Amino acid sequence: ILRIIPVAVVLIPVVKVFSYGLFFKLMIQQDGFYCRTNPFDGRYYRYSDILDWRLVESQRKIGSRYNRGRIRKMYYFYDLKFVDCAHQTHRLPYNKSLYEGEIDELVAKANDIIAHPDAYAHKCDGKILATLFFEPSTRTRLSFESAMLSLGGKVLGFSSASSSSASKGESVSDTIRTVSCYSDIIAMRHPKEGAPLVASMHSEVPVINAGDGGHNHPTQTLTDLLTIQREKGRFNDLTVGFCGDLKFGRTVHSLISALSRYTGIKIVLISPEELKLPSYVKNEALKKHNIPYEQTTDLEAVMPQLDILYMTRVQRERFFNEEDYLRLKDSYILTPEKLRTAKPDLCILHPLPRVNEISVAVDDDPRACYFKQVKNGRYIRMALILKLLGIE
Repeated sequence: ILRIIPVAVVLIPVVKVFSYGLFFKLMIQQDGFYCRTNPFDGRYYRYSDILDWRLVESQRKIGSRYNRGRIRKMYYFYDLKFVDCAHQTHRLPYNKSLYEGEIDELVAKANDIIAHPDAYAHKCDGKILATLFFEPSTRTRLSFESAMLSLGGKVLGFSSASSSSASKGESVSDTIRTVSCYSDIIAMRHPKEGAPLVASMHSEVPVINAGDGGHNHPTQTLTDLLTIQREKGRFNDLTVGFCGDLKFGRTVHSLISALSRYTGIKIVLISPEELKLPSYVKNEALKKHNIPYEQTTDLEAVMPQLDILYMTRVQRERFFNEEDYLRLKDSYILTPEKLRTAKPDLCILHPLPRVNEISVAVDDDPRACYFKQVKNGRYIRMALILKLLGIE
């Protein structure tokens, strides 16, 4: 017995590592997914199938029936696999897949498109973009379609899951395999975090993440960056305030991650306690890159120091409790009075749609740049389509 114990102590962790790795390999091959903590603080997702994900509401629910440590380890093993394949050319799932130089290249290309639109009018002749929107969208979907049409290409797709075979139970991988037979590039939005990653594993053509649940929205981030560059002329040495729903706001998560690559950035997080930025975003984007940040609930107190104010709506569709949404939805409303102490060159951004978090009286303020953002979205997506199709 004394001889067996040391051997068992050594072998058990080895067997665990092997079994977890094999388990995830089988799940991925069978169109399953993984367990992880995104995007809610302290909450674990347990995904059995891409179209049948079940949210585990809290750690306590997992505690008695599932081993929390095991789930955490399983996520880490999958994460290593994800990092290894994060730069495949057929995928833009998260802005982790773009280097700082590539972002600058896309912004420069978008600026050239703005300056010389006629030179790009036939760049994508004969190319087809498929827009697969399993979740409602106005700006993002129409922006992608306008971008491809402006390049001379054609568009096909659907605008809701109910008008696709997903309503009949078809998996994401089967949908992607089918659509990639009809198109040269795909833009996909899905309410479940990580769905574009699964899609890219099965697609024969480039897949662009047009938003995945409360996780990320990389093309909106490229739109935001283009707007910042055109309004401020730089990405460095800026104090950026994010106000509103920072917990579920995928545009916030993506933009903070992108800005963390630049020097002289300070982040100010303005939100109710219940909608604070998730800890995984702080750890991966802010703390990892030593980006100074502060958290507050008082917008007016920090207004004088901001170069950019990024407003967001409280998203009803991300709440599980209607009472919580109604209690928090009017936490912050930007009015002309609140802008009296702001810098004269403040840049006000919003990913839209707007509900009532920015008063319409602010629209005439020269510092309001959110409709410029909408226009810039078409140009940056034109640049992105060209890059992924390998067209100069």
